[in-house]
Amino acid sequence: MNGVDVLTAVALFAAAFATIAVGAWGGRFSRTTSDFLVASRAVGPRWNAAAVSGEYLSAASFLGVAGLIAKYGADALWYPVGFTAGYLGLLLFVAAPLRRSGAYTVPDFAEFRLSSTAVRKTAMVVVVVVCVLYLIPQFQGAGLTLNILLGVPVWVGGVAVGTIVIVNVVGGGMRSITFVQAFQYWLKLTAIAIPTLVLIGVFAGDPQPVGDPAPPRVSAPTTVDVTTDVVVTVTEPKGVRITGTLDGTEVHARVPTPGRHVIEADSVIALDAGAATPVVDGAPVDGSDWVASGDGFGDRHPLFQVLSLVIATFLGVMGLPHVLVRFYTNPDGRTARRTALAAIALLSLFYLFPVLLGVFSRLYVPELLITGASDAAVLLLPSATIGGPAGQALAALVAAGAIAAFLATSSGLLVSVAGALSTDVLRGRVRDFRVAAVAGGGIAVALSLAAGSLELSRTVGLVFAVAASTLCPLLVLGIWWRGLTAPGAIAGLVVGGLSSGIATSLAIAGVVDDSVLDGWLSVVVGYPAAVTVPLAFGTMILVSLSTRSRLPGDLSRTFARMHVPERVGMGIDRLPGRADDEPGRDRTADGPSTEGPDRHPRG
Repeated sequence: MNGVDVLTAVALFAAAFATIAVGAWGGRFSRTTSDFLVASRAVGPRWNAAAVSGEYLSAASFLGVAGLIAKYGADALWYPVGFTAGYLGLLLFVAAPLRRSGAYTVPDFAEFRLSSTAVRKTAMVVVVVVCVLYLIPQFQGAGLTLNILLGVPVWVGGVAVGTIVIVNVVGGGMRSITFVQAFQYWLKLTAIAIPTLVLIGVFAGDPQPVGDPAPPRVSAPTTVDVTTDVVVTVTEPKGVRITGTLDGTEVHARVPTPGRHVIEADSVIALDAGAATPVVDGAPVDGSDWVASGDGFGDRHPLFQVLSLVIATFLGVMGLPHVLVRFYTNPDGRTARRTALAAIALLSLFYLFPVLLGVFSRLYVPELLITGASDAAVLLLPSATIGGPAGQALAALVAAGAIAAFLATSSGLLVSVAGALSTDVLRGRVRDFRVAAVAGGGIAVALSLAAGSLELSRTVGLVFAVAASTLCPLLVLGIWWRGLTAPGAIAGLVVGGLSSGIATSLAIAGVVDDSVLDGWLSVVVGYPAAVTVPLAFGTMILVSLSTRSRLPGDLSRTFARMHVPERVGMGIDRLPGRADDEPGRDRTADGPSTEGPDRHPRG
C-alpha cells in the first residue's frame, strides 16, 4: 500500500471509529422505546438542525452534486437548489403540524389523521420501500469510494458501511445517532470546505478559462482505463489514442476521427498533454455549452427533465421518512419550525462548496468525463490538482467526509425502517426495533450489491420522486385538507407508489431504450416526478371526493391538535404502536410497561 493509500486508510478508519465511538457514547442514554424512536422528544433546534443536516447530506450531496455539475454544467445546479429549497416547503407546510400530531412515525401520523389501520399499514410499506431504495445508492457509493481510494472490491465498502450503521442503530437508535449525525455534519462541512478553499487559491494563482467555446483539456499525459462500454464524442482527435475495441474493431493506439464512437470495456485511452478530452455522449462537449442552461441532462426534452427534477427535489423532501422523523424528536411544533429554518442555513452553507468543486473538476480532472464516472471527481481532485503531501492530506480529508456522508444518511434511513417495522409489524419493543434494524440493513446491503447504478445524485433524485409521489401528498393533504379520506389516501399511495416505483426500477436497471416513443418514455422513466406527483395528488383528491361518507370523525379536534399552538395545551404525544390519545406508558426491552419520559406538557 503506497503513501496515499495509507493516509487515506487512516482517515477512513478514523472517521468510522469516531462514528462508532460517538454512537456508543450516545447509546448509553437509550433505554426506552421513545429513546430509540424519537430520542424522547428532547432534542433542541440547534442540535437537531445539525443532526438533520448531517443526515440529509448524503453521498449524492457530497460526491454526486459536484460530479453532475462537472458533467452537465448549469442545469445540474437545480440539484443543490432543489435539495435546499425543499426544506422551505417542509418549514411552511409540514414541520410544526407534524410534530404537534404527537406521532412517532409517518404511519403513526397516517392513523392519527385518518383513523384507519389500513392507511397505516400502507404508509408503513411505502416508508420501508423509500428508505431501502435510498439506502441502495449510499452503500453503492461507499463501495465506489473504497474501490477508488484503496483498490478493494466494490462490495467491501457497502458491507463495511452497512455493518457500522447496523451496529450504531442497534446500539442506541435515534438518541444515539442524533449525536453521530450532528458530529458528521461538521466533519463533512470541514472535509469539503478546506479542499475547496485551497483550490480557490490555486485557481486564483492561475485562472483557467471556463466558458470558452472549446472542449476541456488535460494538462499532463493521462491514461484512462475504460471499465464499461461507453459512447463518447470526440471533437479534436489530436493527441488521443485508443487501444482496445473501438466501434466494434480491435485497434492499437488508434487516433479516432471526430464524431461519436463506442469504446468497449477493457480499452485504454491515452491522452497527450494539452489534448482535448472526449466527452461521454449527452454531456456538453465545450465550455460555452457547459455554462449555458437549457440542455438538460444528456437526453431529449431537457425542459421536461429540469421541471421534473425541480418537482422531485422540492416536494420529495416533504416525503423523506428519515428527514420527517427528526422533527418528531423536537419538544414541540415551534422548536420543529426553528429546526427547519436552521437546517436551511446549514444546507445553504454546505452546498456552496460542491458547486465550486464541480467547476474545478471540469478544469482539473476532465478525463473523468470520458467514462462518465463523475462521482469520483471530488475524491480525485485534490491529489490531481495539488499533489505532494498537501494533496495527499486533502484527499484523505475528503475521504473521511465521504465515509461520514454514507454513515450519517444510512443511519437515519435505517432508524426509519426499524421504527416502521417494529411498531407496525412487530410488538414495538426495543428488542423488536433492534431485530428490524438488522433485517432492514441486511436486505438493503444485499440489494445494493445486486442492483445496477447511475450517478449518485441521479439515483437519489429518483428516490425523491418516489417520496414526492407518495408520502408528500399524504402529509400535505392530511395536514391542510379536511376532505382527505382513508380510501383516497390508500389509492393515492398505491397509484403514486407503483407509477414512480416502476419508473425508478426501470431507470436503475437501464432497460428502457431511448428510441421508444421518440424518446418520451425513456425521459419520463428517468425523470418521472412531473407525471407521477400530479397523478398521486389527483388520485387522492378524486377518490376522497367520491368517498365523502368515509371522512374520519372528530376532524375539528384532529385539526386543532395539528394547528393550534402548544401553549393552548391540546397536544398529547402518542405512544408507539397505539392509535388512542390517552396518556400511556412506554415499553422497555422486556415488554412490561413503565412510566416513560416521552410526554412533554407542551407536546
